[in-house]
Amino acid sequence: MTFGRHDPDRRDRILRATLDVIAEVGVAGASHRRIAARAGVPLGSMTYHFDGMDALLREAFTGFAMTVVTTFEQRLGAARSPAEAREAVADLVHHLSRGDEGNQRSIVLTHELYTLAARKPAFRELTREWMRRSRVALEWHFDPVTARQLDALIEGLAIHRALETEPHDRSLTIEAIARITAGATSPATPPTPAAPVTTSAPNTVR
Repeated sequence: MTFGRHDPDRRDRILRATLDVIAEVGVAGASHRRIAARAGVPLGSMTYHFDGMDALLREAFTGFAMTVVTTFEQRLGAARSPAEAREAVADLVHHLSRGDEGNQRSIVLTHELYTLAARKPAFRELTREWMRRSRVALEWHFDPVTARQLDALIEGLAIHRALETEPHDRSLTIEAIARITAGATSPATPPTPAAPVTTSAPNTVR
């Protein structure tokens, strides 16, 4: 356990530990004591750095959500044509539903955040901003209506693939994207992709 005044990373460790604990036991099982033990900090550090559990959860989940936004921005920002943009959308579906341990953790965190958002307005605003930023990245290549449809498709197919015992293959994803984008219009002048978001929160990708 790290004590003393010279511990500049303590706050970030608490945020990382918060997500680790939630991934293991859910928001309902997360407590100041459990998170402090995981972060290796004194219990008093929790209330010193954060004004209550909701404030801690909001900041930890904000960092988590922004790493997902960064993934959208990086993959869609690399596309240079409508065809490449459609491939990037398919890549996102399959990246966000891959079966490795790190991604399973991210899926749990996503659903824990959605549960909070269904109950508490502050977390609903957080998820709305997450969705808005994701749609902005999609609008670099697609009209707003199509971007909204694709955002929902990415989320839905990724969840289904992650939870299925026999996930669908890429051909189904490509077909679904083709159907949605068949009548889509592209921006006359595609905007320059924003610089990747940087955050002190853990680099966790959904």
